[in-house]
Amino acid sequence: MKMLPLFLCLAISILPVSDALASGNLKKGSEAASESPSLQNLKKTVAVFDFENDSGYRGEVRLGNDFTTQLTDALVQSGKFNVLTRADLDVVFAEQDLAASGRMAQSTTAQKGKAIPAQILIKGQITEFEENTSGGGQGFSISGVSLGTKKSTASMAVIVQLIDSTTGEVIDSRRVEGEARSGGLSIGYSGSFDLSSSNFKSTPLGKAVQMTIDRAVEYIAQKLSEVPWKGKVVSFKDGVVFINAGENANVHAGDRFEVLREGEALIDPDTGMDLGSEATKVADIKVIEVQPKFSKAEIWGAATSAVVAGDLVVQ
Repeated sequence: MKMLPLFLCLAISILPVSDALASGNLKKGSEAASESPSLQNLKKTVAVFDFENDSGYRGEVRLGNDFTTQLTDALVQSGKFNVLTRADLDVVFAEQDLAASGRMAQSTTAQKGKAIPAQILIKGQITEFEENTSGGGQGFSISGVSLGTKKSTASMAVIVQLIDSTTGEVIDSRRVEGEARSGGLSIGYSGSFDLSSSNFKSTPLGKAVQMTIDRAVEYIAQKLSEVPWKGKVVSFKDGVVFINAGENANVHAGDRFEVLREGEALIDPDTGMDLGSEATKVADIKVIEVQPKFSKAEIWGAATSAVVAGDLVVQ
């Protein structure tokens, strides 16, 4: 068997690598590093709307409002989102006449979504909120909290909806439940109570509420991890692109994004729902400086047109 010349063997072994480099399939170390894990951990901004109480429970407690407050706090404490509070929403809605805005779709949800700087709206209904007790003595009560020897089963269920703030489309919806039981010495409540109070949290119903909230946060985090992050261009000055996300969204220097421009909104003639729009790529940008609530970026390569405020920034 004849042996190939050494230089020919080397040329054959090097050829695939050279072709790969020429075609751009192999990235340089700095380019690979720019696609940092931080892009996978960008925080999305969400707004939590009041959950409606459809459980049939009627009492002194404002069940829907209290649950919304507790869920909002749990989302903040998770550290995975930028969360707009009810106070944030009230300020925005007070400053804008939603019905008069021609930029908004006829859908009420889409109108509210386009008025606030949130990518995802979270809303829903409380469908179950009850406690069943049986057996044992009544025991005694102190400040509305009762102690006894009865058995208790408590449950709560909510429907959580995740809504695209631009189109008003429901991205996903899920029923989330929590259930707790107690036997022997039981703790209950009567009269007025607060979902956030330590006394209520020690009851079976309080534990069911907390379980529901924990599972709702887990569901929201899992589902939104599948939704691409979006930001917006604030301004473009002296070759620098300012975007509305910074340390608060886990943006880092070196991160790269695409700038897109949305076309005319496509409105369904029957429902008035915003169906979205076609988007064209304007430029690639690379973050050069990060501030708490915004970042500066430079255009990377050639732009197809001038970057303007309002352009989308995507991964």
